[in-house]
Amino acid sequence: YLIFIMVITAIPAGFAAGLFGIGGGLITVPILFYIFGAAGMEPTYLMHLAVGTSFGIIIPTSMVSVLTHHQHKAVDFNIVRGYGFFVVIGVILGTVLAASLKTKPLILFFTIVVYILAFYLLFLKEKESDLTINMGLPAKIISGIITGFISAPMGIGGAVMNVPILKFFGYPINKAIGSAAAIGFIIALFGAIGFLISGSYLNANLPFSVGFLNVPAFLIFFPITAF
Repeated sequence: YLIFIMVITAIPAGFAAGLFGIGGGLITVPILFYIFGAAGMEPTYLMHLAVGTSFGIIIPTSMVSVLTHHQHKAVDFNIVRGYGFFVVIGVILGTVLAASLKTKPLILFFTIVVYILAFYLLFLKEKESDLTINMGLPAKIISGIITGFISAPMGIGGAVMNVPILKFFGYPINKAIGSAAAIGFIIALFGAIGFLISGSYLNANLPFSVGFLNVPAFLIFFPITAF
């Protein structure tokens, strides 16, 4: 039953990752949380395991998404390089925060941010199409650290924030999506490493898991989401 839930969840998560440039974490984290809870995992680190496993799944999923968008010349690697360094700083800080929280505060953090993002995207106004791309260093520093910091405790690739940010600074929607997918790969890679280390450091010792990465869930999800 739980494997079936994983399989049917992986399909829309992967589809959303390709369509919107997101990692799919907003879909996979709640489902993984439910699955791990139903499987009787340790409640103290239930959300940590869902988030860490989500990051592991996002790595190959975002790789496929980036390669596909790159074939259509929709990835600006200049912004990814200039923006990515500050995103990594934010991810490290966010991972430290997540490691210091228990499951309930982490759930509260996830829920509040989801609602804030939902209202932000709902009332976001479309700007004129003939914009010039203009994203200076201060904007990269502030946006990168904030999106990395918020993404890390949530197990998401951050594109739900980065796509609107890149559009705001003049990127056309297709390049905003493709570039956000590439930034999401960086977030997922360092997020997964952070949750592997923190899970080992906290001696979580969860079944079939390395740190806060559940191996069976990862192996079931990633081929389907990537496809």
